[in-house]
Amino acid sequence: MIIGLCIAFFIVIIDQLVKYWTINQIELHSSLPGIPQVFDFYYLRNTGAGWGILSGKMNLFYVATILILIYLVYLLYKTTPQQRLSQIAYGLLIGGALGNFIDRLLNGYVVDMFRLLFIDFPVFNVADMALTFGVIILMIVILFDLEKEGVHDVTNI
Repeated sequence: MIIGLCIAFFIVIIDQLVKYWTINQIELHSSLPGIPQVFDFYYLRNTGAGWGILSGKMNLFYVATILILIYLVYLLYKTTPQQRLSQIAYGLLIGGALGNFIDRLLNGYVVDMFRLLFIDFPVFNVADMALTFGVIILMIVILFDLEKEGVHDVTNI
């Protein structure tokens, strides 16, 4: 459990620091160079989810995030010390959800800053990356049954 909580803590700190840097270094709807042809830093305020889906539905995001966080903390609590991949996944998911939740509470929008230049993809942030990697790790754990005692099996709850 400690591994997951530490990961969540570090994700929130890194996410908020990068967002603070973005707000103070990049004008809204402007960019700074990153890796040519790969990504740049583009400051965007997102009041919804990816591609602006559910834009302005903050109450829905508040309720959904709180419920999901409660469930993720419960799942993290139920992991055993041997279930390190699950702990890492839950830590990434908790940290990512908290990072964006903090933005929504404080600003009414989420600060995004990473724009991929080689594909049409939503601008995203560190919290979004943590959520994505957390889901990928959890899918690998479930698909390949890597942690036999897993709380990842919803039927055991």
